[in-house]
Amino acid sequence: MDRETLIQGLNLDLAHEYAAILQYITYAATVTGIHRGELKEFFLGEIQDELRHAQLLADKIAALGGKPTTLPAPVPEAEGPRAMLEAILKAETETIARYVERMKQAEALGDYGLANDLHEIISEETRHKEETEKLLRGRWTE
Repeated sequence: MDRETLIQGLNLDLAHEYAAILQYITYAATVTGIHRGELKEFFLGEIQDELRHAQLLADKIAALGGKPTTLPAPVPEAEGPRAMLEAILKAETETIARYVERMKQAEALGDYGLANDLHEIISEETRHKEETEKLLRGRWTE
């Protein structure tokens, strides 16, 4: 484990935060059906957390001597509320796993401040995942 590997991992995380922002904006704009208003607000409400995560990651990458990526990861397309929520649940689950790995890498390098920041992000992403799971347990039309 070295600094460059950590920077590469953080850039991967940053690309996924950008993608999450795009995903939430797109889904908020295109969600349809009887629950459109509620889901639009849910999607828009998540953006601020993702923006904060992206800023933290970009700042840390620069502090470590790296160059923050400007390219998002691919954004999954989804038709209908259930598909949108399932895509978000998948993304949140994968994000949590990446951040757990990154936290361990930061600890291995002795960067306990970053490890703590990542622990907080993991908590926030876990809450996003749990809220999405609750929404999926409801009755949604396609």
